[in-house]
Amino acid sequence: MSTTSQNISFREASPMADFLRMERMPHIWCPGCGIGTVVNSFAEAVNKSGIDMDKLAVISGIGCTGRVAGYVNFDSIHATHGRAIPVATGLKLANPDMKVVVVSGDGDLTGIGGNHFIHAARRNMDMMVICVNNFTYGMTGGQLTPTTPQTANASTTPYGNYEYPFSLPFLADACGATYVARWTSLHARNITKSIREALNHKGFSFIEVIAPCTTLYQRRNRLGDGLDALEYYKEDAGVEKDVDTRDVGIDFQGDIAMGRFVKQDKPTYEDAVNERYANVLGDDYQLYGMSKPEREEKAKRKAEERAKVQATMDDEEAQMMAEDMGVDEEGL
Repeated sequence: MSTTSQNISFREASPMADFLRMERMPHIWCPGCGIGTVVNSFAEAVNKSGIDMDKLAVISGIGCTGRVAGYVNFDSIHATHGRAIPVATGLKLANPDMKVVVVSGDGDLTGIGGNHFIHAARRNMDMMVICVNNFTYGMTGGQLTPTTPQTANASTTPYGNYEYPFSLPFLADACGATYVARWTSLHARNITKSIREALNHKGFSFIEVIAPCTTLYQRRNRLGDGLDALEYYKEDAGVEKDVDTRDVGIDFQGDIAMGRFVKQDKPTYEDAVNERYANVLGDDYQLYGMSKPEREEKAKRKAEERAKVQATMDDEEAQMMAEDMGVDEEGL
């Protein structure tokens, strides 16, 4: 069967096909890679959320996960290495009604682009960041990243890693993120639910997805293939409720704490800018062409819309979440 025929068959069979650039298929990801699961969960979340696709943009950096921007059927930007977040910040500030989503890997976001990650969270920029964490630079040869567990082998640490790794939920929380969650690529429906929540959340949202790099990390550390990785996630990953993010670090092949760790309301960067200038300049200040009463009315309408969407999500997914891998709806 030709590639064109396969794409037509997939489009007819899958409700997610409209959210993907089928002309770019087949993708570059290796068998067993978890990035495809994240892309499918993202597409499903967008589909269920009912968000206007013209008001959604996806930005990614360099690396295996960085290729996501080229496969999703939204306005998207494939940024340079480590610069996905500043590009997303500029896009958001220029288009405040746009929902901006960054999808990239642990090396791109917290290694090359770590400084941008820290300050976007500190400012509480209104954007979502999805980090597919495979503990390695998968596209460039399997080098050490800031999340590689101690003792794990990498091409740059052939005798095992001796550095202390970042715990990304703790990093995001400490820097000021107002929504923080972690799942594994095995827990697809949980990922979908978290992405839907983050799409409806106002502020800096961070979702970490632990996923296997079968070709480099798994093979180099003699951990088997992608199926072996999923078995590890099934046995050693579990939902932790009311846990301090300081306690969710991951040791080499150790337990993985999952769940929604942080969800709070706090003024965003745009809110802080509006408040400061409005206090100084009064009603003469009109950011984005709106007066203060207009801004307040718009904020009220958006808050009501978010509350309505959240109530709908809770109602329709509670039972489904209860049946998913033994994880109940309170796991989020």
